[in-house]
Amino acid sequence: MNGPSFHSVTLDPAKCKGCTTCVRFCPTEAIRVRKGRAAIIDDRCIDCGECIRTCPNNAKKAVSDPLTVLESYAVRVAIPAPTLYGQFDERFSVDRILGGLLELGFTDVFEVARGAELVADATAAWIASAGEAGSGGQWISSACPAVVKLLQVRFPSLLDRLVPVMSPMEAAARIVKERLYPGRTDVGVFFISPCAGKVTVSRFPQGLTESAVDGVIAIKDIYVPLLNALPGVHERPLGHAGARGVAWAHIDGESDAVGVPKAISVSGIADVIGVFEALENGKMKHVAFIEALACPAGCVGGPLTVENPYIARARIRAIERKAAELPPREARFEGAAINLGLEVPVPARSGLRLAPDVFKAMIMLEEAEIIHESLPGLDCGSCGAPTCRAFAEDVARGDAMLTDCIFKLRENVRKLAEELINMERWQPPGLDKD
Repeated sequence: MNGPSFHSVTLDPAKCKGCTTCVRFCPTEAIRVRKGRAAIIDDRCIDCGECIRTCPNNAKKAVSDPLTVLESYAVRVAIPAPTLYGQFDERFSVDRILGGLLELGFTDVFEVARGAELVADATAAWIASAGEAGSGGQWISSACPAVVKLLQVRFPSLLDRLVPVMSPMEAAARIVKERLYPGRTDVGVFFISPCAGKVTVSRFPQGLTESAVDGVIAIKDIYVPLLNALPGVHERPLGHAGARGVAWAHIDGESDAVGVPKAISVSGIADVIGVFEALENGKMKHVAFIEALACPAGCVGGPLTVENPYIARARIRAIERKAAELPPREARFEGAAINLGLEVPVPARSGLRLAPDVFKAMIMLEEAEIIHESLPGLDCGSCGAPTCRAFAEDVARGDAMLTDCIFKLRENVRKLAEELINMERWQPPGLDKD
């Protein structure tokens, strides 16, 4: 199997109208429309949530854990993404929001923003020690799971440029289990997530043998209960992360925290693809570090959020300014630092191959080329595939018929009609027409 059998991004067939909007916007051509309904190709899906964001019928959704999952653990620790803070207006401070999570049934909270600060330090140290060895100097952040999967599926040649440091979510979860509650088996760690990708990697980790996260709860699912609880929450010092960690919620936050010269930040899956194509073609030689985020404006633009990403970003920036003016709070854990490095290499995924067998794939590729040359090249999407080339590959694989193309169908109908007319006109020799 090329990838996980589970994907957070799923389809609600009852809402799908077969409009092909999702087909056009999917960055890895993982969606087809067949028999009037969209279908997701598991091996190609990167759980970026672009289809959730663009579907006009709300037929795409992300599967996450319900709040009832907390009942399985005696100790229930929430690790909220800093994006959560930007969902609420200025009346509610970070401390108050964290206190609101305790009101919902969590027994403890630990900020992912604190984990982000440690990941930023580990990333800076790695780049300083590794330099330009083996990659030409252009290192790519491994924090966004959808971006890592994009590399696996579409840009496998760039995988050796990933910084081998775990995500802030995993760092925070490891701290909770290894430092705050060492040796206990009744501790559940739950990430409050802005994106679908985190749900998938909590079950099928990237670069790790096992995730320390026990569940992922969508921000949109916890927003209303938390909003209702906040007015009754009293201020108490629960937050320990500074401005560097909180800033990871939006674009530029990670690169600023890492502090590497010649760093660039890019958000939105289409722009990320453009940067990676330029990098692959050797056009990014003066860049040392790339902060790449699949969602527009960064994690504040995640498909599981509720607030406008630019409003949320402005709120986060206000929190950063306030945090920068205050003295740092005492750290919540002591002792030796945990290992933040990846444990296993991140492998390429053959989602774009025509067949697992190389020889068979070459034959199918040649067949696809012949089919593609016979197509109109309009990329209209009427066949249910994003492009004529993708449709040609589907036909070569046996997943579609040539007559699914309306132009080829019309061509065949015209030929059949001409044959019928010719048969009607043809008379056997020696017979006179009455």
